[in-house]
Amino acid sequence: MSDAIVVGGGPAGAAIAIRLAVAGRDVRLIERSAGPVDKVCGEFISGEAARELEELEELGVDLWACGAVEIHTVRFCFADQLVAAALPFRALSLSRRVLDEALLERAAGVGATLQRGVKVSALSRSDGGWVARMATGADLAGDSAFLATGKHDLRSHKRPLGVQDDLVAFKLHWRLAPDEAAKLAGHVELVVFDGGYAGLQPVESGRANLCLVIRRRRLLALGQRWDRVLAAMLSESSHLAARLAGAEPCWRRPLALSAIPYGYVRQHTDGLWQLGDQAAVIPSFSGDGMAIALHSSSLAASMFLRGSDANEYQARLARDVGWQVRLATMLSRALVRRPGQLALGVAATLWPGLLGQVATHTRVADHALAHARAQRSWP
Repeated sequence: MSDAIVVGGGPAGAAIAIRLAVAGRDVRLIERSAGPVDKVCGEFISGEAARELEELEELGVDLWACGAVEIHTVRFCFADQLVAAALPFRALSLSRRVLDEALLERAAGVGATLQRGVKVSALSRSDGGWVARMATGADLAGDSAFLATGKHDLRSHKRPLGVQDDLVAFKLHWRLAPDEAAKLAGHVELVVFDGGYAGLQPVESGRANLCLVIRRRRLLALGQRWDRVLAAMLSESSHLAARLAGAEPCWRRPLALSAIPYGYVRQHTDGLWQLGDQAAVIPSFSGDGMAIALHSSSLAASMFLRGSDANEYQARLARDVGWQVRLATMLSRALVRRPGQLALGVAATLWPGLLGQVATHTRVADHALAHARAQRSWP
């Protein structure tokens, strides 16, 4: 029996596996993908995760060596008007395909036992510990269990509906025309359209990540077809149409994800340590999903190694991120409706600094980050 089972090898799962293994614990990390994969994600690493690169450097991951690109400005495009503001924190952009692999490699390198290409079908209590049942029928036992499966639920631990659960997400990498790639460099662009909003930003290897959410009823009106969604966005935003003019999609079809419980924050648990999107789901536009994932792993590792229980951790994490998730969800609900889009657009035009304020107030607070670091009982 291992000290800990970690289910899910994204940033939250791999990060806590690294921290526990470095602390000398016997950790089993289970990741369902057999190799590198792309995931529906904005791929924006906000100030918390990249502050002086401390968090990821501490985990042994060099973002620059991975090819990360710097983001310094946010642009908001509505009704063919463009408002720009400098980000009030340092930010980077790196694809999940690259970041996740770097973290998984590091976890294995520091002593975590990594099992890949294995799907966990259930996670349950047994004899004071936990048992992970594999899809193959095999069982893996551990004293404690950490659930970090991102936006995908285990059947035995489904999250309830979120505050905003009517969105479908799409993601597709593009190779922009050289002049458009140069214009996008260093920027993340938020573009609104009827029923949704999209984010566009450069990632490594000269690609650009287009990630968007659309209300389900608008998607149904468009026949649930990606080509019609794309055509509708381009017809409603000349800015986005210009960006994608002459661009080549990197994949035949986009990744898609539905039934995402945006606005959900877990308050209690049954002894299972739940991390990242399994603990809190912040709307994609805020760019704080990966920062919350890394903060949850840091906080959980600190509290676990100091002898706290999962309920104490879950309550603390909810206090750390609850306000930010509520604010981001309120703004997201406005951004998928025409009146809200126009209101936010006018406000941003009159006060461009609003964009920076929104970015600041949807971050994990400094005091929460400091608390997690102060609890650490290892170098």
